[in-house]
Amino acid sequence: MIGYAMLGTNDYPKALEFYDKVLAPVGGKRAMDFGVSTVYGSGGGAMLGIGQPYNKEPATWGNGTMVALQMPSKEKVHEVYDAAIANGATCEGPAGARGDTFYAGYFRDLDGNKLCAFYSPGM
Repeated sequence: MIGYAMLGTNDYPKALEFYDKVLAPVGGKRAMDFGVSTVYGSGGGAMLGIGQPYNKEPATWGNGTMVALQMPSKEKVHEVYDAAIANGATCEGPAGARGDTFYAGYFRDLDGNKLCAFYSPGM
């Protein structure tokens, strides 16, 4: 149902460097580049956009807002979470089990946007 989610940034070049590294473990690549925003994809399904706000106001994150990135395995949860932390993200909950069928790691990117890398069999 979701085609893409968009996250704002106040340092576009630095954000692209961050997401190039964080999304690489799951095949995430720059699919569309518009100069002020870039959309990442992995060959099908939902995509993630990073960009400067259209209204030219500072990008801010919403408290309670989060983008969840579905992973194909627990190992990929760790790879993405670890890449995020290694590239300047802050931990919002280390990668690990959350109940019997949900495995996730939570982090905030360089602009404070909250993301979750998760694996849940059957999804």
